[in-house]
Amino acid sequence: MSRRCNRVNSAEEKVMAEINITPLTDIALVLLVIFMVTTPLILQAGIKVKLPKSTTAEIGAEKSINVSITAEGKVYINNREIIGDVIAQLKNALSYTSEKVIVLNADKIVPHGKVVEILDAAKKSGALKLVIATEKIK
Repeated sequence: MSRRCNRVNSAEEKVMAEINITPLTDIALVLLVIFMVTTPLILQAGIKVKLPKSTTAEIGAEKSINVSITAEGKVYINNREIIGDVIAQLKNALSYTSEKVIVLNADKIVPHGKVVEILDAAKKSGALKLVIATEKIK
């Protein structure tokens, strides 16, 4: 009879070990939202261009292709560095937009020849309108 009692006690004393993953899931989803919000901000802040100042600066077209030239002379199309043929990459970028507008964001210390070279490549690639971005004087 004492054996029977021991069995009942050992069965009642078993501990159920479970891991609650609800807090882990909550943290993972919060981190996902944070990364989704901050990634575009990080990508836009990557290209440093000091635009020349102008009193007549205007806001560019919404569906335009942004071409940036940094002080070091690196050229970017929509925040991606151009390696190789500029005209071919501009044609490719223009094929995705109905408006064939290119906005040139050139650092104010970039030589005039480099700006003209990119404007010429933009025209050859099929751009219908070329805009030079400036910073508005307040």
